Amino acid sequence: MHHHGYLWVGAKERFDQEALRRPPHPEPPPAGCRPELLQRHREVSAEFPTVDLPPLEIAYWLVKPRSLVRGTWDEARDAAAWMGACVAEYAPRFASARERDSIDRAVLVRSAAMRLGSGGDVSLGFYLERPSYLSLALVTCSPNRSKPELACPVRRGDGEI
Repeated sequence: MHHHGYLWVGAKERFDQEALRRPPHPEPPPAGCRPELLQRHREVSAEFPTVDLPPLEIAYWLVKPRSLVRGTWDEARDAAAWMGACVAEYAPRFASARERDSIDRAVLVRSAAMRLGSGGDVSLGFYLERPSYLSLALVTCSPNRSKPELACPVRRGDGEI
């Protein structure tokens, strides 16, 4: 078991494009449906695996391009420490002064390490100034507990793990 880290920062309007953040339905629209529904299904089917937007279900990060993996760790505590460092880096840009001042990174890191250690995934999100959004995710891999059928984006021997 190992863990992959993902980080996305972007405009809130782009983050709100939920159709591109959820996997396409496995079945295309029925024959005779409106042509725009069929076209939209084709677009989402083609774009979901490649778009850099955070998926609504954390495990689906595993179907995204391996170039989006920001780090891979065998130890849960190392992955959680990366997440804590990312929070510290972006905290000055948090839109909420209360969040900027009150996040206890040590608690966050311990909690993330415990969840990862038990095979779970961790996802955090924060609104930033301008309005932007920060999404951080740590996904447990080989296998993922919620989606064991999803393959690891980075295989041993690829020089990454």
